[in-house]
Amino acid sequence: MINKDAELGWSPEEPTARGVANAVSRAIRDGVLQPGEKLPPIRTVAAQFKLSPTTVSAGWSLLARSGSIQTNGRRGTTVTEFRQQQGRYRRAMDRRGMFAQDLSTGVPDPRLLPDLGSALNTLTTAATPGGYLDDPDVPELIEVLRKDWPYTPEEMTITDGAMDALELVTRSLVRFGDRVVVEHPTFPLLIDQLETAGAEIIGVPVDERGMQPEPLAEALRTPATAVLIQPRAHNPTGASMTADRAKELARIIDEAGTLVIEDDSAGSVASSKAISLGQWIPEQTVHVRSFSKSHGPDLRLAAMSGPARIIGDIISRRQLGQGWSSRLLQRILLALLSEDRALRQVAHARDEYQRRREAVVSELAARGIQVHSSDGINIWVPVADESAAIVRLASQGIGVTPGAPFSVLPETRGHIRVTVGAAADSHAELAEMIASAAMTGGWNGGR
Repeated sequence: MINKDAELGWSPEEPTARGVANAVSRAIRDGVLQPGEKLPPIRTVAAQFKLSPTTVSAGWSLLARSGSIQTNGRRGTTVTEFRQQQGRYRRAMDRRGMFAQDLSTGVPDPRLLPDLGSALNTLTTAATPGGYLDDPDVPELIEVLRKDWPYTPEEMTITDGAMDALELVTRSLVRFGDRVVVEHPTFPLLIDQLETAGAEIIGVPVDERGMQPEPLAEALRTPATAVLIQPRAHNPTGASMTADRAKELARIIDEAGTLVIEDDSAGSVASSKAISLGQWIPEQTVHVRSFSKSHGPDLRLAAMSGPARIIGDIISRRQLGQGWSSRLLQRILLALLSEDRALRQVAHARDEYQRRREAVVSELAARGIQVHSSDGINIWVPVADESAAIVRLASQGIGVTPGAPFSVLPETRGHIRVTVGAAADSHAELAEMIASAAMTGGWNGGR
């Protein structure tokens, strides 16, 4: 029996590694343990709670992976100074220089976003809700979305963008120490969210057709809470799943009995057709579609579908906080998804992004740099030395994003992510500078 009156000020509720990690995590959250405070030696904790040192050590490992504690040699193990933490997303996007051509942002070209004039004219005071307990979603918007969804979902809701949707799912389903399978590479902010939740992150490589089936099957030999994938216009590689690959992944995930969470971040400006594992395993699929790249980042809207039990729980949790995504913004999106002019503008943006990407990729190939990118506004460029490539391009007035924050598994070579969707012209000149930067520091081929 674990001593509930422990002198340490905290005690695990169960004699497991996760129990130890949960207890320390609670103590940090409640202020019992302060940032910078030194934790007792593993053997001391083990003796205090009559646990094996191996169990305590495993608990320490879970806490270290989540960033809650850190080991500093002779200083021992201490509670992390949270003000010193810097997430992957901030490291990826923290480009302090002013660039003549900033291709590091991953955001759409504002000149290719649809005109809001007509949509704003549709708004009236009738759009104002009558009370705080009204339906959180505009029914007409949900109806339009269902007609264009890649499978028939059980339930749908609107959130404040894709990352809000993913954070809501994570908060609802992922517990401290849960295994979550993600793509390698993947979006840094997603990794930050999972690490904050204390998840054990398992990386599975991506090729030109999406997440690779064999490594996924191997990863799921040990139970996992969820698998997170980007079905098309993968950020950062630009990969899009084929139907055959999606069907194979669905079979593997179905056999494992886990949940798949899909982040369709490019949405309507992806050149590939919308696809979802929900076509085969709807009861195990949560699908998120963002409208930031297609209709504007400041709309802050995404749609999410999934089993009624999951979506219902998320809607209930939101009622304790923000309640709903602005119905005024939802009605603007509804107008943009319904008006012929806005639809033509989004289609033009999709075609233009494809033209820009293909132009840069072909010019890079002519210079010996092979970029396997088929969709979206970003390309994933292999480089001999990330830092050298970034500095060289910066000296030429071009900002790009380092690849390291996107990586989940160890890499044998560096990459940079280039938002070519922001490059309207001069693609040959741009490719020449990228190719030269990619070879800075030595080069052994683009394969």
